[in-house]
Amino acid sequence: MASLHWTPDDVPSQSGKVIVITGATNGLGLEIAKVLAAKGGSIVIAARNQQKGDRVAAELRQSTGNSDIRFMRIDTADLESVRAFAEQWKETGLLIDTLILNAGISNVPSREESPQGVERQFATNYLGHFLLTQLLMPYLRPVEGTRIVVQASLATKRTTLHFDDLQLHKYNRMTAYAQSKLALLVFALEQARRLSVANSPIACIPVHPGAASTGITRGGDRLPAFVSKFVSFMFGVIGQNPEQGALPAIFAATSPLVRSGVYYGPSGRGELKGIPGEATLTPYMTDREVAERLWAATEEMIAVK
Repeated sequence: MASLHWTPDDVPSQSGKVIVITGATNGLGLEIAKVLAAKGGSIVIAARNQQKGDRVAAELRQSTGNSDIRFMRIDTADLESVRAFAEQWKETGLLIDTLILNAGISNVPSREESPQGVERQFATNYLGHFLLTQLLMPYLRPVEGTRIVVQASLATKRTTLHFDDLQLHKYNRMTAYAQSKLALLVFALEQARRLSVANSPIACIPVHPGAASTGITRGGDRLPAFVSKFVSFMFGVIGQNPEQGALPAIFAATSPLVRSGVYYGPSGRGELKGIPGEATLTPYMTDREVAERLWAATEEMIAVK
């Protein structure tokens, strides 16, 4: 995969832009926030933990000299929390220039459910982000340059969508993660298509970080320490650090080279690491029937739940 000859030094000023990043208190989200805050963006850190979010916002204000950084609480696993966030956003009266859907969990050892009874990885990584996008659509600035950036994963290549059991009652933690990220990718491509059909200037751009060693790959506090250390070591050998893993999302959020509906990731061998370039899509990922079936199933889950 050819790179696009882009480096972080090419990130333009983000002054005057309102940027919402889910899951920006650690990992890739935090690295994305650091760069965009340093470039003058008005950053909204959207995450679950109020205390941690306030602390991270304060640290970013101090380290970047950018005072326009704040925290707003959202738990993407909880649809009521997503709706509350959207209502709170409405009250701000602000328009969003860049919405980065980054929050995620992985390696949940046993099946857990969200407050609405949805398998937790599917709810956190995909369902909450789908709903958030639809609820915030009226507040996305309707001009060229406005972007929705969607953080997918290389794991999407290892699965298909289990339409007979999206809830994965026959649970496997990596299958659940891969399916949730594949759903997110298929959604992003379909959202880009629908925006285009509607002649909207808003772009929707899916990305993946390659093999980036972050808390999500180590399973947070859900895995034994020795397993987390081993996973971290292996990702360090074959992949890249969080700062490098954040580059495709930063590229998608800021570069004039990106195109709506095009998938971006690291340009190195196997898309494991390297500077951003166009990533590979399989025929399944771009299948319109799959996208429409997922969209319908998602709307039903949200309405019923």
